Amino acid sequence: MLKTKILQLATQYEKEHIAIRHHIHQHPELSFQEWNTSKFIQEKLTSWQIPFTIMANTGVIGKIKGKNPESRIVALRADMDALPIQELNEVPYKSTVDGVMHACGHDVHTTCLLGAAKILQELNTEWEGTVKLIFQPGEEKNPGGASILIKEGVLENPKPEAIVGMHVNPQLAVGKLSFRSGMVMASADELYITLKGKGGHAAAAHFTSDILLATSHLVIALQNIISRNNSPFNPSLITITSIQGGYTTNVIPSEVKLMGTLRCMNEDWRTKAHTLIKKCINEYAAMYDLTADVHIDIGYPFVMNHSGTTEAARAIAKTIIEPNLVEETELRMGAEDFGYYSQKIPATFFRLGTMNVAKGITSGVHTPTFNIDESAIKLGITAMATIGATLKIEH
Repeated sequence: MLKTKILQLATQYEKEHIAIRHHIHQHPELSFQEWNTSKFIQEKLTSWQIPFTIMANTGVIGKIKGKNPESRIVALRADMDALPIQELNEVPYKSTVDGVMHACGHDVHTTCLLGAAKILQELNTEWEGTVKLIFQPGEEKNPGGASILIKEGVLENPKPEAIVGMHVNPQLAVGKLSFRSGMVMASADELYITLKGKGGHAAAAHFTSDILLATSHLVIALQNIISRNNSPFNPSLITITSIQGGYTTNVIPSEVKLMGTLRCMNEDWRTKAHTLIKKCINEYAAMYDLTADVHIDIGYPFVMNHSGTTEAARAIAKTIIEPNLVEETELRMGAEDFGYYSQKIPATFFRLGTMNVAKGITSGVHTPTFNIDESAIKLGITAMATIGATLKIEH
Protein backbone atom coordinates (compact mmCIF):
# COMPACT_ATOMS: atom_id res chain seq x y z
CA MET A 1 0.00 0.00 0.00
CA LEU A 2 1.36 3.42 -0.99
CA LYS A 3 0.75 5.11 2.37
CA THR A 4 2.52 2.29 4.19
CA LYS A 5 5.51 2.57 1.87
CA ILE A 6 5.69 6.34 2.38
CA LEU A 7 5.71 5.89 6.16
CA GLN A 8 8.37 3.19 5.93
CA LEU A 9 10.62 5.42 3.82
CA ALA A 10 10.03 8.41 6.10
CA THR A 11 11.14 6.24 9.01
CA GLN A 12 14.14 4.95 7.04
CA TYR A 13 15.23 8.48 6.08
CA GLU A 14 14.45 10.14 9.41
CA LYS A 15 18.02 10.49 10.67
CA GLU A 16 19.21 11.73 7.28
CA HIS A 17 16.65 14.49 7.29
CA ILE A 18 17.23 15.48 10.89
CA ALA A 19 20.85 16.00 9.79
CA ILE A 20 19.57 18.07 6.85
CA ARG A 21 17.58 20.22 9.25
CA HIS A 22 20.69 20.70 11.41
CA HIS A 23 22.69 21.84 8.41
CA ILE A 24 20.05 24.36 7.31
CA HIS A 25 19.56 25.56 10.88
CA GLN A 26 23.29 26.13 11.33
CA HIS A 27 23.50 28.19 8.14
CA PRO A 28 20.47 30.51 8.14
CA GLU A 29 20.04 33.23 5.53
CA LEU A 30 17.79 36.26 5.57
CA SER A 31 14.91 36.90 3.17
CA PHE A 32 15.92 37.04 -0.50
CA GLN A 33 19.51 36.19 0.44
CA GLU A 34 19.10 32.39 0.55
CA TRP A 35 21.91 31.69 -1.92
CA ASN A 36 23.58 28.83 -0.04
CA THR A 37 20.28 27.31 1.07
CA SER A 38 19.13 27.35 -2.54
CA LYS A 39 22.38 25.72 -3.68
CA PHE A 40 22.00 23.03 -1.00
CA ILE A 41 18.45 22.26 -2.17
CA GLN A 42 19.59 22.12 -5.78
CA GLU A 43 22.32 19.65 -4.87
CA LYS A 44 19.84 17.38 -3.10
CA LEU A 45 17.34 17.43 -5.96
CA THR A 46 20.12 16.74 -8.45
CA SER A 47 21.31 13.75 -6.43
CA TRP A 48 17.76 12.36 -6.49
CA GLN A 49 17.40 13.05 -10.23
CA ILE A 50 14.58 15.54 -9.74
CA PRO A 51 14.59 18.28 -12.43
CA PHE A 52 14.23 21.89 -11.28
CA THR A 53 14.39 25.50 -12.40
CA ILE A 54 15.38 28.68 -10.56
CA MET A 55 12.94 31.53 -10.03
CA ALA A 56 13.05 34.76 -8.01
CA ASN A 57 16.85 34.41 -7.88
CA THR A 58 16.97 31.85 -5.07
CA GLY A 59 13.68 29.96 -5.43
CA VAL A 60 13.97 26.32 -6.50
CA ILE A 61 11.01 24.85 -8.42
CA GLY A 62 11.14 21.08 -8.86
CA LYS A 63 8.86 18.71 -10.72
CA ILE A 64 8.21 15.04 -10.05
CA LYS A 65 6.15 13.04 -12.52
CA GLY A 66 4.14 10.04 -11.48
CA LYS A 67 1.96 7.86 -13.69
CA ASN A 68 -0.24 9.79 -16.12
CA PRO A 69 1.51 13.06 -15.25
CA GLU A 70 -1.14 15.30 -16.82
CA SER A 71 -4.00 13.72 -14.89
CA ARG A 72 -3.47 15.62 -11.65
CA ILE A 73 -1.09 18.43 -10.69
CA VAL A 74 -0.46 19.39 -7.05
CA ALA A 75 2.05 21.93 -5.74
CA LEU A 76 3.83 21.52 -2.40
CA ARG A 77 5.41 24.66 -0.95
CA ALA A 78 8.07 25.30 1.70
CA ASP A 79 9.64 28.63 2.66
CA MET A 80 13.35 28.76 3.44
CA ASP A 81 14.36 32.20 4.83
CA ALA A 82 15.44 32.96 8.40
CA LEU A 83 14.98 35.93 10.75
CA PRO A 84 17.30 38.64 12.13
CA ILE A 85 17.34 37.12 15.62
CA GLN A 86 20.32 36.07 17.76
CA GLU A 87 19.85 32.42 18.74
CA LEU A 88 20.05 31.65 22.46
CA ASN A 89 19.62 27.88 22.25
CA GLU A 90 22.68 25.90 23.31
CA VAL A 91 22.43 22.99 20.87
CA PRO A 92 25.08 21.34 18.67
CA TYR A 93 23.36 22.73 15.57
CA LYS A 94 23.09 26.31 16.86
CA SER A 95 23.18 29.04 14.20
CA THR A 96 26.70 29.88 13.09
CA VAL A 97 25.59 33.24 11.66
CA ASP A 98 25.66 36.10 14.12
CA GLY A 99 22.25 37.72 14.49
CA VAL A 100 20.44 35.35 12.13
CA MET A 101 18.32 32.36 13.18
CA HIS A 102 15.70 29.98 11.86
CA ALA A 103 13.25 31.15 14.50
CA CYS A 104 10.09 30.43 12.49
CA GLY A 105 10.70 26.83 11.48
CA HIS A 106 11.44 27.40 7.82
CA ASP A 107 14.39 25.02 8.18
CA VAL A 108 11.85 22.39 9.19
CA HIS A 109 9.52 23.22 6.30
CA THR A 110 12.37 22.92 3.78
CA THR A 111 13.57 19.67 5.34
CA CYS A 112 10.13 18.10 5.24
CA LEU A 113 9.58 19.06 1.61
CA LEU A 114 13.01 17.65 0.70
CA GLY A 115 12.07 14.41 2.45
CA ALA A 116 8.73 14.28 0.69
CA ALA A 117 10.45 14.95 -2.65
CA LYS A 118 12.90 12.09 -2.16
CA ILE A 119 10.12 9.66 -1.30
CA LEU A 120 7.79 10.78 -4.10
CA GLN A 121 10.59 10.40 -6.63
CA GLU A 122 11.44 6.94 -5.32
CA LEU A 123 7.79 5.85 -5.51
CA ASN A 124 6.87 7.72 -8.70
CA THR A 125 5.55 4.60 -10.41
CA GLU A 126 2.96 4.13 -7.64
CA TRP A 127 1.01 7.39 -7.72
CA GLU A 128 -0.82 9.43 -10.36
CA GLY A 129 -0.09 12.90 -11.66
CA THR A 130 2.62 15.51 -11.14
CA VAL A 131 3.90 17.12 -7.96
CA LYS A 132 5.40 20.58 -8.28
CA LEU A 133 7.92 21.47 -5.55
CA ILE A 134 8.13 25.13 -4.54
CA PHE A 135 11.11 26.01 -2.33
CA GLN A 136 10.26 29.67 -1.80
CA PRO A 137 12.43 32.60 -0.72
CA GLY A 138 11.47 35.65 1.28
CA GLU A 139 8.35 34.73 3.22
CA GLU A 140 9.31 37.01 6.12
CA LYS A 141 9.67 40.24 4.17
CA ASN A 142 7.41 42.34 1.96
CA PRO A 143 6.53 41.95 -0.85
CA GLY A 144 6.84 38.23 -0.04
CA GLY A 145 8.54 35.63 -2.17
CA ALA A 146 5.17 34.11 -3.08
CA SER A 147 4.06 37.29 -4.86
CA ILE A 148 7.30 37.40 -6.86
CA LEU A 149 7.12 33.73 -7.83
CA ILE A 150 3.51 34.15 -8.97
CA LYS A 151 4.49 37.13 -11.13
CA GLU A 152 7.29 35.03 -12.64
CA GLY A 153 4.84 32.22 -13.47
CA VAL A 154 5.28 29.63 -10.75
CA LEU A 155 1.59 28.72 -11.05
CA GLU A 156 1.92 28.06 -14.78
CA ASN A 157 3.61 25.45 -17.00
CA PRO A 158 2.25 23.26 -15.57
CA LYS A 159 -0.54 24.97 -13.68
CA PRO A 160 -1.24 23.29 -10.31
CA GLU A 161 -4.84 22.50 -9.57
CA ALA A 162 -4.15 22.92 -5.85
CA ILE A 163 -1.31 23.96 -3.54
CA VAL A 164 -0.44 22.69 -0.07
CA GLY A 165 1.79 24.32 2.54
CA MET A 166 2.75 23.38 6.08
CA HIS A 167 3.89 25.40 9.12
CA VAL A 168 5.26 24.33 12.48
CA ASN A 169 3.09 25.05 15.52
CA PRO A 170 4.99 25.24 18.84
CA GLN A 171 1.67 25.37 20.71
CA LEU A 172 0.54 22.03 19.23
CA ALA A 173 1.93 18.84 20.75
CA VAL A 174 4.37 16.83 18.66
CA GLY A 175 2.63 13.97 16.87
CA LYS A 176 -0.39 16.09 15.96
CA LEU A 177 -1.54 17.89 12.82
CA SER A 178 -4.22 20.56 12.46
CA PHE A 179 -6.40 21.79 9.60
CA ARG A 180 -9.04 24.46 9.10
CA SER A 181 -11.26 25.21 6.12
CA GLY A 182 -12.02 28.80 5.17
CA MET A 183 -10.31 31.85 6.63
CA VAL A 184 -7.29 30.84 8.68
CA MET A 185 -4.82 33.76 8.81
CA ALA A 186 -5.12 37.53 8.46
CA SER A 187 -3.87 40.08 5.98
CA ALA A 188 -1.05 42.32 7.22
CA ASP A 189 -0.38 45.97 6.40
CA GLU A 190 2.40 48.12 7.84
CA LEU A 191 1.64 51.64 9.09
CA TYR A 192 4.19 54.46 8.98
CA ILE A 193 3.08 57.82 10.39
CA THR A 194 5.07 61.06 10.74
CA LEU A 195 3.66 64.04 12.65
CA LYS A 196 5.33 67.45 12.55
CA GLY A 197 4.52 70.63 14.44
CA LYS A 198 5.88 73.47 16.56
CA GLY A 199 8.13 72.30 19.37
CA GLY A 200 9.41 74.27 22.32
CA HIS A 201 10.04 74.43 26.04
CA ALA A 202 8.16 71.90 28.14
CA ALA A 203 7.30 74.66 30.63
CA ALA A 204 5.55 76.62 27.89
CA ALA A 205 3.54 73.92 26.16
CA HIS A 206 0.82 76.43 25.26
CA PHE A 207 3.22 77.97 22.74
CA THR A 208 3.74 74.62 21.00
CA SER A 209 1.66 72.05 19.15
CA ASP A 210 2.36 69.63 22.04
CA ILE A 211 2.92 66.85 19.55
CA LEU A 212 3.29 64.12 22.19
CA LEU A 213 -0.11 64.90 23.72
CA ALA A 214 -1.60 64.75 20.25
CA THR A 215 0.15 61.44 19.65
CA SER A 216 -1.24 59.90 22.83
CA HIS A 217 -4.78 60.82 21.84
CA LEU A 218 -4.21 59.58 18.30
CA VAL A 219 -3.09 56.12 19.45
CA ILE A 220 -6.33 55.73 21.42
CA ALA A 221 -8.43 57.12 18.57
CA LEU A 222 -6.98 54.59 16.13
CA GLN A 223 -8.25 51.77 18.36
CA ASN A 224 -11.76 53.19 18.07
CA ILE A 225 -11.64 52.69 14.31
CA ILE A 226 -11.75 48.94 14.86
CA SER A 227 -14.17 48.88 17.80
CA ARG A 228 -16.72 51.34 16.41
CA ASN A 229 -16.59 50.97 12.63
CA ASN A 230 -16.17 47.22 12.23
CA SER A 231 -18.44 44.34 13.19
CA PRO A 232 -17.23 42.55 16.35
CA PHE A 233 -17.78 39.33 14.42
CA ASN A 234 -15.21 40.35 11.79
CA PRO A 235 -11.72 39.71 13.26
CA SER A 236 -9.44 42.73 12.91
CA LEU A 237 -6.88 44.68 14.94
CA ILE A 238 -4.64 47.71 14.76
CA THR A 239 -1.55 47.95 16.92
CA ILE A 240 0.91 50.82 17.24
CA THR A 241 4.26 49.20 17.90
CA SER A 242 6.68 52.14 17.91
CA ILE A 243 6.61 55.80 18.97
CA GLN A 244 9.79 57.78 18.41
CA GLY A 245 9.99 61.41 19.47
CA GLY A 246 11.71 63.59 21.99
CA TYR A 247 15.15 63.30 23.54
CA THR A 248 15.11 65.07 26.92
CA THR A 249 12.84 66.11 29.82
CA ASN A 250 12.32 69.78 29.09
CA VAL A 251 11.82 69.97 25.34
CA ILE A 252 8.64 69.24 23.42
CA PRO A 253 9.81 67.79 20.06
CA SER A 254 8.71 69.04 16.67
CA GLU A 255 8.44 65.56 15.13
CA VAL A 256 7.14 62.14 16.16
CA LYS A 257 7.24 58.94 14.13
CA LEU A 258 4.89 56.02 14.71
CA MET A 259 4.83 52.52 13.27
CA GLY A 260 2.23 49.82 13.56
CA THR A 261 0.26 47.08 11.88
CA LEU A 262 -3.28 46.49 10.65
CA ARG A 263 -4.61 42.93 10.50
CA CYS A 264 -7.88 41.99 8.76
CA MET A 265 -9.81 38.96 7.59
CA ASN A 266 -12.07 40.76 5.16
CA GLU A 267 -10.87 42.63 2.06
CA ASP A 268 -13.78 45.09 1.93
CA TRP A 269 -13.19 46.07 5.54
CA ARG A 270 -9.44 46.22 4.95
CA THR A 271 -9.92 48.82 2.21
CA LYS A 272 -12.37 50.82 4.34
CA ALA A 273 -9.98 50.69 7.31
CA HIS A 274 -7.19 52.23 5.23
CA THR A 275 -9.45 55.21 4.45
CA LEU A 276 -10.55 55.59 8.07
CA ILE A 277 -6.99 55.42 9.40
CA LYS A 278 -5.81 58.19 7.06
CA LYS A 279 -8.87 60.32 7.87
CA CYS A 280 -8.38 59.87 11.62
CA ILE A 281 -4.71 60.82 11.50
CA ASN A 282 -5.29 63.88 9.33
CA GLU A 283 -8.15 65.12 11.51
CA TYR A 284 -6.13 64.79 14.71
CA ALA A 285 -3.20 66.50 13.03
CA ALA A 286 -5.44 69.43 12.07
CA MET A 287 -6.88 69.58 15.61
CA TYR A 288 -3.40 70.02 17.10
CA ASP A 289 -2.00 72.23 14.30
CA LEU A 290 0.26 69.47 12.98
CA THR A 291 1.08 68.12 9.55
CA ALA A 292 0.82 64.40 8.95
CA ASP A 293 2.41 62.02 6.49
CA VAL A 294 0.76 58.58 6.38
CA HIS A 295 2.08 55.60 4.47
CA ILE A 296 0.31 52.25 4.51
CA ASP A 297 2.54 49.55 3.08
CA ILE A 298 0.04 46.99 1.82
CA GLY A 299 1.27 43.52 2.73
CA TYR A 300 0.14 39.93 2.46
CA PRO A 301 -3.52 39.06 1.80
CA PHE A 302 -5.43 36.78 4.15
CA VAL A 303 -4.99 33.01 3.89
CA MET A 304 -8.14 31.24 2.69
CA ASN A 305 -8.14 27.45 2.84
CA HIS A 306 -10.25 25.88 0.10
CA SER A 307 -12.83 23.67 1.79
CA GLY A 308 -12.66 20.83 -0.74
CA THR A 309 -8.89 20.36 -0.78
CA THR A 310 -8.55 21.07 2.93
CA GLU A 311 -11.13 18.51 3.98
CA ALA A 312 -9.58 16.00 1.59
CA ALA A 313 -6.15 16.68 3.13
CA ARG A 314 -7.62 16.37 6.63
CA ALA A 315 -9.07 12.98 5.69
CA ILE A 316 -5.66 11.85 4.41
CA ALA A 317 -4.05 12.99 7.68
CA LYS A 318 -6.46 10.80 9.64
CA THR A 319 -5.16 7.77 7.75
CA ILE A 320 -1.50 8.36 8.66
CA ILE A 321 -1.99 9.16 12.37
CA GLU A 322 -4.79 8.42 14.83
CA PRO A 323 -7.85 10.52 13.92
CA ASN A 324 -7.97 12.10 17.39
CA LEU A 325 -4.49 13.53 16.76
CA VAL A 326 -5.83 15.64 13.87
CA GLU A 327 -7.12 18.87 15.36
CA GLU A 328 -8.75 22.10 14.21
CA THR A 329 -6.35 24.95 13.47
CA GLU A 330 -7.27 28.09 15.39
CA LEU A 331 -7.88 31.41 13.67
CA ARG A 332 -4.73 33.54 13.77
CA MET A 333 -4.16 37.25 13.25
CA GLY A 334 -0.65 36.41 12.09
CA ALA A 335 0.03 36.68 8.38
CA GLU A 336 1.63 34.43 5.75
CA ASP A 337 2.53 35.12 2.16
CA PHE A 338 0.97 31.72 1.36
CA GLY A 339 -2.13 33.92 1.17
CA TYR A 340 -1.05 35.00 -2.33
CA TYR A 341 -1.33 31.42 -3.55
CA SER A 342 -4.69 30.95 -1.82
CA GLN A 343 -6.08 33.93 -3.76
CA LYS A 344 -5.16 32.24 -7.05
CA ILE A 345 -5.85 28.49 -6.75
CA PRO A 346 -7.40 26.07 -4.23
CA ALA A 347 -5.04 26.01 -1.25
CA THR A 348 -4.50 24.18 2.02
CA PHE A 349 -2.23 25.49 4.77
CA PHE A 350 -1.94 23.10 7.70
CA ARG A 351 0.00 22.91 10.97
CA LEU A 352 2.61 20.46 12.27
CA GLY A 353 2.82 20.04 16.05
CA THR A 354 6.36 20.54 17.41
CA MET A 355 5.84 21.16 21.14
CA ASN A 356 7.16 18.83 23.83
CA VAL A 357 6.54 20.15 27.34
CA ALA A 358 8.49 17.32 29.00
CA LYS A 359 11.60 18.30 27.03
CA GLY A 360 11.06 22.03 27.63
CA ILE A 361 10.38 22.68 23.95
CA THR A 362 7.67 25.31 24.29
CA SER A 363 9.07 28.63 22.98
CA GLY A 364 7.04 30.42 20.35
CA VAL A 365 8.13 31.30 16.84
CA HIS A 366 10.11 34.52 16.32
CA THR A 367 11.84 34.09 19.70
CA PRO A 368 15.57 33.41 20.29
CA THR A 369 14.81 30.12 22.07
CA PHE A 370 12.45 28.63 19.48
CA ASN A 371 13.13 24.96 18.74
CA ILE A 372 11.21 21.82 17.85
CA ASP A 373 10.92 18.21 18.95
CA GLU A 374 12.62 16.71 15.92
CA SER A 375 10.45 13.61 15.92
CA ALA A 376 7.98 15.95 14.19
CA ILE A 377 10.12 15.84 11.05
CA LYS A 378 9.14 12.29 10.18
CA LEU A 379 5.45 13.17 10.47
CA GLY A 380 5.94 16.33 8.41
CA ILE A 381 7.65 14.36 5.65
CA THR A 382 4.97 11.67 5.75
CA ALA A 383 2.13 14.18 5.63
CA MET A 384 3.57 16.20 2.75
CA ALA A 385 4.45 13.12 0.71
CA THR A 386 1.12 11.38 1.30
CA ILE A 387 -0.95 14.49 0.58
CA GLY A 388 1.17 15.18 -2.50
CA ALA A 389 0.69 11.68 -3.84
CA THR A 390 -2.97 11.07 -2.99
CA LEU A 391 -4.81 14.39 -2.68
CA LYS A 392 -7.92 14.37 -4.84
CA ILE A 393 -8.40 17.74 -6.47
CA GLU A 394 -11.71 19.37 -5.54
CA HIS A 395 -13.10 22.29 -7.54
